[in-house]
Amino acid sequence: MTAAVVAGLLAGYGIAIPVGAVGAHLVAVAARGPWRAGVGAALGVATADGVYALAAVLGGAALVPVLAPVTTPLRWASALVLVVLAALSCRTAVRAHRAGPGAPAPPGVPPRRAYLTFLGITILNPMTVLYFTALVLGGSPVRGPAAATAFVLAAFAASASWQLLLAVTGTLLGHTLSSPRARLATGLASSALIAALAVGILV
Repeated sequence: MTAAVVAGLLAGYGIAIPVGAVGAHLVAVAARGPWRAGVGAALGVATADGVYALAAVLGGAALVPVLAPVTTPLRWASALVLVVLAALSCRTAVRAHRAGPGAPAPPGVPPRRAYLTFLGITILNPMTVLYFTALVLGGSPVRGPAAATAFVLAAFAASASWQLLLAVTGTLLGHTLSSPRARLATGLASSALIAALAVGILV
């Protein structure tokens, strides 16, 4: 059981720590909205990782041939969603800057919407389930229902803890960079990073 928990933690951190487009967008959402939005987004990403870890444990080798034909369409869909998110983020930053410092701040993303949005864009990445499947098939100590449950819960906990750290970082960044110019710069930088990483998915 301990070995399964350790394997799950390592797997969860292994998929979560490399900050990609989703992580960058999570930080941006947390910086521009209430802390609850960041928490919702973080738990959305972690839920997707947990679902894919469960799918890998239950499906194993059977998932690979099923996912292979849809990997390319899902990659294109993921890139398209990220480009749209980058454009919306850029538009929000520019509008807030043009409104001036005296204008009311735009409302943040509601926590429920942040959760569902980040759950969706993370689920669109088929490489996550292939990653967990490779670990399970490669000899991770996931044998039996108890070990499989421990592995999945540990992977979810690891992913959630890292995503929540990104959310806290975004919230602190939002409080620190509170001037209109700083908010515009961080909003545009986040949009550019998300767009660049979306292109990177395709090449």
